Amino acid sequence: MIPLLDLKAQYASIQTEIDAAVADVLRSGGFILGPEVAGLEREIAAYCGCNHGIGVASGTDALRLVMVALGIGPGDEVITSPLSFVASASMISHCGARPVFVDIDAKSYNLDPESIEPAITPRTKAILPVHLFGQPADMDPILELAGRRGLAVIEDCAQAIGARYRGRRVGCLGRAGCLSFYPTKNLGAYGDAGMILTQDPALAEQIDVLRRHGERRKYYTDLLGYNSRLDAIQAAILRVKLRHLDHWNRARQAIAARYDLLLADLPLVRPHRAAEREHLFHQYTVRTAQRDALAEHLDRHGIATGIYYPVPLHRQAPYAELNARLSLPQAEAASREVLSLPIYPELTPSQIDEIGAAVRCFWDVSK
Repeated sequence: MIPLLDLKAQYASIQTEIDAAVADVLRSGGFILGPEVAGLEREIAAYCGCNHGIGVASGTDALRLVMVALGIGPGDEVITSPLSFVASASMISHCGARPVFVDIDAKSYNLDPESIEPAITPRTKAILPVHLFGQPADMDPILELAGRRGLAVIEDCAQAIGARYRGRRVGCLGRAGCLSFYPTKNLGAYGDAGMILTQDPALAEQIDVLRRHGERRKYYTDLLGYNSRLDAIQAAILRVKLRHLDHWNRARQAIAARYDLLLADLPLVRPHRAAEREHLFHQYTVRTAQRDALAEHLDRHGIATGIYYPVPLHRQAPYAELNARLSLPQAEAASREVLSLPIYPELTPSQIDEIGAAVRCFWDVSK
């Protein structure tokens, strides 16, 4: 069986480095925040071109803490994508605000900038684009619109750490960027972990206080905060992995290029690379009206696939009643047709060719 992702193979390739880093933390006796977390914050911020990085417990918490720090709350609205993991919307809801879903660009699957302005109301406080599958959203028109209308832009970079938009890495293009280090990400921890990036020192300081129960100094609570502290073991693991990230991302791009050749003449839509946007292929997502049949065919051939996402957020249970009359045709069509093939740096050339041959076989059999 070829899995969708093989984390055991990745660990085997860097086991000596990882084991040494974890052992150093165990010997130190310091497990929450501390020098490993501070080191990771500096290194990720520098890598992404930001002034500040604040390590938190998860990518989900990163979204929540940014919105709390920006004062987003009951009665407010945040415009976001319907084709995303639920965290991008649920954290808006948990702040007491309302996620407002607008349609996606049919080629990149990212938020369509032209669909945003008609959805803005006096209650709109922010725009939350999701850099889906490893490719940045079209940020210039989003930032221009946000600046003109006095809105914050919060980037969900969970799937796109290191990706460039017009030469700049995502995460610091808006007011804040939110990273997830969930194990399946291009840069993944061995548990939950996340980070917030920002150029704004006041916002960074506010988030730092929020993540540690609202304390600027121990046992003196300045505001109601949260327990969202990144632990030192995860930080140590991520510092090791960060050294390999560019190599791994290049490997993903090479695999995607090979898939493009293998699938070039088939009646499916291959991933679109938008101009002046770097695609790092967190997922290699193809599109076909025969998606379910293709997935079943590949499963019979021992090849795992994934569907991101089978139900758009405005049709999910927490939001379906409120959005019963909302039609977002591009997102709805994509959710019926997208299929992600295995893509990770440890895929061998023979496995890539096997996957390509199995996809081709589907259309030969279907004729």
